[in-house]
Amino acid sequence: MKILVIFLVLLIAGVAGYSWVSLHWSYSTGERAGFVQKLSKKGWVCKTWEGEMAMVTMPGTVSEKFYFTVLNDAVAARINASLGKRVAVHFEQHKWLPSSCFGDTEYFVTAMQLTE
Repeated sequence: MKILVIFLVLLIAGVAGYSWVSLHWSYSTGERAGFVQKLSKKGWVCKTWEGEMAMVTMPGTVSEKFYFTVLNDAVAARINASLGKRVAVHFEQHKWLPSSCFGDTEYFVTAMQLTE
């Protein structure tokens, strides 16, 4: 019985440690520019802001879509206020998150600014 309790405690500590590392260590960071087309708060239990941005390199070309998650409500409000305008977003990529409760994508937007 004692071995089972120790195993469960180690298992819970391992999952908690893995979750903390995957959320606080970013695989990559960068910026992307484009037009935010959609931003909505989604989730059954864990509500996260999920967005879609169209990145157009030249007028008349097919746009590439960038799907992202926003955890900060203030950043989500700024993005929501600029829907349809050209923006640049700063993101952090977090790979191998243990649950979709943290967001539907691995790209987390941390800042946004309007561009001309």
